[in-house]
Amino acid sequence: MLKSSLKICFLAIAVLWISSCTEDDLKNAAPISSKKVTLTKDRTYGMEVTYSDSAVLKAKGYAPIYDKVTPSQGNMYNEMPKGVKIEFYDPYLQVTGTITSNYAINDETKRVTIFRKNVVVVNDKLTFTTEELTWDENTKMYTSPYGTAVTKTGDVLTGMSFSAPQDFSTYTISKASGEGFFKGDIQP
Repeated sequence: MLKSSLKICFLAIAVLWISSCTEDDLKNAAPISSKKVTLTKDRTYGMEVTYSDSAVLKAKGYAPIYDKVTPSQGNMYNEMPKGVKIEFYDPYLQVTGTITSNYAINDETKRVTIFRKNVVVVNDKLTFTTEELTWDENTKMYTSPYGTAVTKTGDVLTGMSFSAPQDFSTYTISKASGEGFFKGDIQP
């Protein structure tokens, strides 16, 4: 008795659900599907890019997968869905710093690159970690909504609104908190 009642209830719900679909739903679906944006994607595996200025090596970038995406509408962009590593060099071809992340996207028109997921910046002064870091080629600045900077002396700063110039020679963190270490005696 209970099984037949459940079957009847299930059939009634199925009939109501099917009958709620009308011709108007199908008419509305056509204009929506016609507004699709098509993408052309050129994929490269094991991409290595070299950046130089006046024949002097400045940086090398590595990406396991590099997609050049051209949408039918909007700006062309480059996507690195499996992450990226960038090494920066001094004039003597010594690595001075790195940026790594699990994902990156570059808008060629706006000249902006966004690094996401496990972003780590390392140089001779600090190690900076965050989940998102934006590089703006126009201003030559890095910005992040939050992050942690650990200096070579062991000082740790965590805060909001991180910004640094292209070479990470200085940085600013607002609403910072952390711990620092002093050498020598502290006088009252």
